[in-house]
Parts: sequence; structure tokens; C-alpha cells
Amino acid sequence: MLLLVVWIVVVALAVVVLGALAYGVLGARARLAREVAAFDREVRPVLEQFERATGRAAGTDDGPVGSR
Repeated sequence: MLLLVVWIVVVALAVVVLGALAYGVLGARARLAREVAAFDREVRPVLEQFERATGRAAGTDDGPVGSR
């Protein structure tokens, strides 16, 4: 009987630990997604300006690639 109680406690603790790990990993994934989106918003204008400048330097003033 004591062994059964010990196994139930071990399983319960394992579930709690795995749940905490999953919560941490999913939270980190959400934070990373927000950081990547913010980085894209900050870098996008610089990238478009770079594409325009390289287009002018090459003699074709078509603007950004996605504007065609």
C-alpha cells in the first residue's frame, strides 16, 4: 500500500514538473515571436531603403522588389 502511495506522489510530481517546463517553454516561444515581429518592424524600412539605393546604383529605379 505504501509503495502505491509513493508511486502516485512520484507521478504527480513528474506531471507538475513537466507542466512547469512546458509553461516556461511556451512562454519563451511567445516572447521570441514578439521580439522577432518587433525586429522585423524596425528593420523593414531600412531594408526597403537599401533596395531602393541599390536599384538606383544599378540604374533601375523600380523601387522595392515587392512593389511591382
